[in-house]
Amino acid sequence: MKQGAQGSAGAEVPRAGAPGGQGGQVRVPQQPGVADEGRVRPGGGGASEVVRGEHTHSEPAAPSTPPSAPRGRSVVQRSSVRGQIVDALRAALVAGDLRPGEVYSAPVLGERFGVSATPVREAMQQLAIEGAVEVVPNRGFRVVERGARELAELAEVRALIEVPVMLRLARTVPAERWAELRPLAEATVRAASSGCRATYAESDRGFHRAVLSLSGNQQLVQIAEDLHRRAQWPLVGSGPGMRGRADLVADAHEHTALLDALIARDLDVVRALVGEHFAGAG
Repeated sequence: MKQGAQGSAGAEVPRAGAPGGQGGQVRVPQQPGVADEGRVRPGGGGASEVVRGEHTHSEPAAPSTPPSAPRGRSVVQRSSVRGQIVDALRAALVAGDLRPGEVYSAPVLGERFGVSATPVREAMQQLAIEGAVEVVPNRGFRVVERGARELAELAEVRALIEVPVMLRLARTVPAERWAELRPLAEATVRAASSGCRATYAESDRGFHRAVLSLSGNQQLVQIAEDLHRRAQWPLVGSGPGMRGRADLVADAHEHTALLDALIARDLDVVRALVGEHFAGAG
């Protein structure tokens, strides 16, 4: 559960979590007739952005009935592009490609993603709500700087929420239900072995989400996931090589050991493993 784009606004944002742990430019394909249409106006950072769906007096009015999509092609809604950008930015944040304290321009990032600045700006607004970035007027978004104390506080809160739930579930959930989570635990080990922190972060959250979902309390699952995601953001001064493959693999093996203890209903081992797990995360 421990994790931590380039230092200038013009740097490329690689695809975190690409196959084999390799990076690469993240590009969300533009849809013909979507990004190319609409009014162009100056965007932040001196670039231009395409404002989709806007109508001016110099443009013909849109037909009352939208034309059907060409056969054999699906229509990609702008909201889906925004979702892809949110996921890509989250992965870049965890991977350390978006560095704490750096300011990133939506138009520049949009060029790297192959989209207009609008969905990037919307995605960054979502990250601002989550507390990952903050708005810098007329410049863009600054990645929030966090220290070790905040990470320790997050680990403490997560432990207060998750440890009692896991101990209760250890007493009540049958062994066969725990056994069903074995593929998820093993997936975290494979993800850790790739050395890609973004890939491991997603797999890590997936395992914890599955465990807590057995409580039947979706509010708890949602709150725990938010805390978990925040705990994966990089610290001030952390670099792309801050946590190596060995650290990730050791962390992942704690999942399989925990699952073994849960299947055996060994509460003492469960308590010790979970306690060490969150202590390490802090």
